Amino acid sequence: MSVCCGVECVVFLGCSRWAWKRCTHVGSDDSETWPSATYDEFEPVPRLGRLILAVYETDLRNPQFPPDGGYRLNPDWVLKHADYEQTLGRSPPYLIYADHDRKEIVMAIRGLNLVKDSDYKLLLDNRLGMQMFDGGYVHHGLLKSAVWLLNEESETLRKVWEETGREYQLILAGHSLGSGVAALMAVVLVNHRDRLGGIPRNKIRCYAMAPARCMSLNLAVKYADVIHSIVLQVRLSIFSPQIVVRLECEIRIREFRLFVSQDDFLPRTGTPLEDIFKSIFCLPCLIFLVCLRDTFIPEGRKLKDPRRLYAPGRMYHIVERKFCRCGRFPPEVRTAIPVDGRFEHIVLSCNATSDHGIIWIEKEAEKALEIMRENKSESETITVPPKIQKLERLQTIEKEHKDALQKAVSLNIPHASEQIEVEIEIEIEETEKEAAETDNADSPKAKPELSSRGTNWDELVEKLFKRSESGKLLLRKESNSPQIQ
Repeated sequence: MSVCCGVECVVFLGCSRWAWKRCTHVGSDDSETWPSATYDEFEPVPRLGRLILAVYETDLRNPQFPPDGGYRLNPDWVLKHADYEQTLGRSPPYLIYADHDRKEIVMAIRGLNLVKDSDYKLLLDNRLGMQMFDGGYVHHGLLKSAVWLLNEESETLRKVWEETGREYQLILAGHSLGSGVAALMAVVLVNHRDRLGGIPRNKIRCYAMAPARCMSLNLAVKYADVIHSIVLQVRLSIFSPQIVVRLECEIRIREFRLFVSQDDFLPRTGTPLEDIFKSIFCLPCLIFLVCLRDTFIPEGRKLKDPRRLYAPGRMYHIVERKFCRCGRFPPEVRTAIPVDGRFEHIVLSCNATSDHGIIWIEKEAEKALEIMRENKSESETITVPPKIQKLERLQTIEKEHKDALQKAVSLNIPHASEQIEVEIEIEIEETEKEAAETDNADSPKAKPELSSRGTNWDELVEKLFKRSESGKLLLRKESNSPQIQ
């Protein structure tokens, strides 16, 4: 009898501990040890959010639903504004904008449209381990969409970059579905910069708002210097043991849009996107079951699965609410390149699906940036130098990226050691190129040769792979990427 009572006590205490940890885990816990982001590195986020919102408009000269303060863009600088009729369902609508004030060429891609079957087809076109790419795995449907966009617009981007003196930055920005497309576009472009006029790697940037899990962990860490993911966590209801899904739909430019509130679940759940959207009408049950399942999967087992997809790149976490605190706090932005603990916990919150809307991301990012601006101006009025100067922060960012790569190797992340070798080769090549450009500064620059018919990105992506005699896909180190099928 005493043995049975002891076993019952142990089981009860174990279940109570699990329930307490689950019900009190808040979104801010995931980034509790991360350092704060600086004004300079976070400054593009709110305006890129406004550009993504501008994709929803039909006439930017007479906007129907502008955010607070308007879109703050010049309609004359919009190079292309493509809708679903022009994309033929191969990608979400997008906008190409040349910001001559900031010397940026921006491609903004909108998020999921609930009433468009083509968007669901992109999400559902995937299976676990279906698509190999660049020494890892990526989402098959999103990669196809990224390659289609490059086939359509790479020549436009190249011409604009060359016509503007090869000085502008190329920025790819997307939300939700569009964030995955933008991230994979950045990965392909970084591996074939010569096809875009030889644009340097440090001039290519991607900002993924409420990112979809679209690439394996080794790729997410490898491209953290190029891809920046923004995750929002604001309103919390931590004591609700059930997940209550509220799909707030509003008519916006004659379309229904999904507002998933704060504590965005999409970057957190390892459940394939196709399973999530197949179960959209039973989403609370799905998330709750996934939460229970993941509780009993060891962290090491998740990390060693090369097919598991993650949110890409460097993470920026916007936090506004804290555990057992009432009211709102000024939004705080934390940043890191996490390897383990990369938003692996689904937060039990009645707002688990409502922190995904681009409107909320833009608003909270603008608030956070305003606070950073005030703190920066206050520090500039004082004669004491800032704690982290700009050059020191740039060196810190580079060091964080290298440390993340080294940590991925120490944790035995599949293919991580190969990525380290590739990164070293890239650094050597770029150093040699910079030295050659310095020696030949007075000589005319030779433009990269391009075929008269333009670049076929499907062929280039196929060239990233080689196949062994047994038919296995292997990493092609000389092209800095492996294969796709």
